Amino acid sequence: MDIIAATRHGKVRGRVDGSIASYLGIPYAAAPFGDHRFRAPAPVEPWEGIRDALEFGPTAPQRPYRPPLDQLIPDVDIPGEECLNLNVWAPQAVGEPLPVLVWIHGGSLRNGSAAMPLYDGRAFARDGVVLVSINYRLGVEGFGVFPDAPDNRGLLDQIAALTWVRDNIAGFGGDPGRVTVCGESAGAISIAALLTSPRAAGLFHRAILQSGPPHTVTRDEGAGTVRAMAKALRVPATAEGFAGVDRERLLDVQDELVGRADPVSGGPGFHIVVDDDVVPADPPPPSVDLLLGCNREEYRLWFVPSGAVERVSRLTLRLALLKFRIPGRVARLYRAGRPDARPGVILGEMATDLLLRGPLNRLADSRLTYSRPAGSQPAGSQPGGSRPARTFFYEFAWRSPVLGLGACHALEIGFVFDNLRHGEALSGPDAPQPLADVMHRAWVDFTTSGDPGWTAWDTRRPVRVFDHPGTSTVLAPRQEELRAWL
Repeated sequence: MDIIAATRHGKVRGRVDGSIASYLGIPYAAAPFGDHRFRAPAPVEPWEGIRDALEFGPTAPQRPYRPPLDQLIPDVDIPGEECLNLNVWAPQAVGEPLPVLVWIHGGSLRNGSAAMPLYDGRAFARDGVVLVSINYRLGVEGFGVFPDAPDNRGLLDQIAALTWVRDNIAGFGGDPGRVTVCGESAGAISIAALLTSPRAAGLFHRAILQSGPPHTVTRDEGAGTVRAMAKALRVPATAEGFAGVDRERLLDVQDELVGRADPVSGGPGFHIVVDDDVVPADPPPPSVDLLLGCNREEYRLWFVPSGAVERVSRLTLRLALLKFRIPGRVARLYRAGRPDARPGVILGEMATDLLLRGPLNRLADSRLTYSRPAGSQPAGSQPGGSRPARTFFYEFAWRSPVLGLGACHALEIGFVFDNLRHGEALSGPDAPQPLADVMHRAWVDFTTSGDPGWTAWDTRRPVRVFDHPGTSTVLAPRQEELRAWL
């Protein structure tokens, strides 16, 4: 059955399946092609009549992951110019306005889309949350640093999508005063930047960071990938120079330079840059409640399928310690805790803590020193004067049997979305539904009330460990290893 909703740009036709209405491929900004290429997102031109929102819209130009990741995280490629679009899932019958969860996908700022089946929002809508998923520009189109183009264009796209949510979500049954923004990996890194951005102020009221810490670089550092691409393309390192290159050729060169890079082993890539406009150098104090965490064995997504965990020798480990300036005492501590582990496991465990667990713990600790002024609590929270912006920390620990991936990067997403069927490439066909029930409910509760169901972060460092069987709250897990990095 079809259903009609109104936006400020025109009416859209969605589809009802059971009790859930879905609206797919709604443009929130003009197509970033032609005069709009390498520019900040421009407004959508209004349309007359009713626009179909029955199929996913075009995805941002990209190349698929390289083997073997292409089988574990299959991309969706939908051609077309209107790639700045979003999707909405909502209960068909809505009384009081419902809380809203906006999902920002990951993919190292160069891969991914909101059209991936794993991100289907039906379970959230079933449980009283309006789910919005967004596409944004990727790679050099969205995050290449040029002297003649705005920085952080992909982040500006996300802000434009959140502005669309503020202005339009009431027409889909959502409450624009109760918006939670949620993302994984590069999506979480994006949200960490949005938390500091004056351009995003007031557009969301809670945030969830899954396996992505705050990370920015200087403009000069961020421009390194553009300079390397310009050299390969034999064009100036400017937006004007890149605009004259065939898009397929641009993607080929981009893939040649950054396709093998990953968050653990490093390599050239794309980053959010400090530009003192969208992303300030001095972030403001925290003002929204935050749920954040990571998976116990993040590194295994990159180290295990590629065989790196087996190839890393003692010599390779020593060279990595020198490259990343890791003190010998840190390596000795990790070895002592894992006397039978291969060098590749030791390196992966240290990389996970250096790049994810450590920075996320420091972010949680930093938020303990601030209080929210009286009267400035986010919409939807309980009144009662000033209190700190609360932080809740989690760890996902269930180990997938697929290829020995363990509790690897991105494994938790199928559990968060209560969508294990579309997460089988990582989790296998027998992933525990009770764990999905518990984890999905925590995300729903945080989006609805700001309380996911366990103690907020304090000096005891409580961490909710999601595992099966036996989800529990643990105080200060593995703090000796985390303190070793200080």
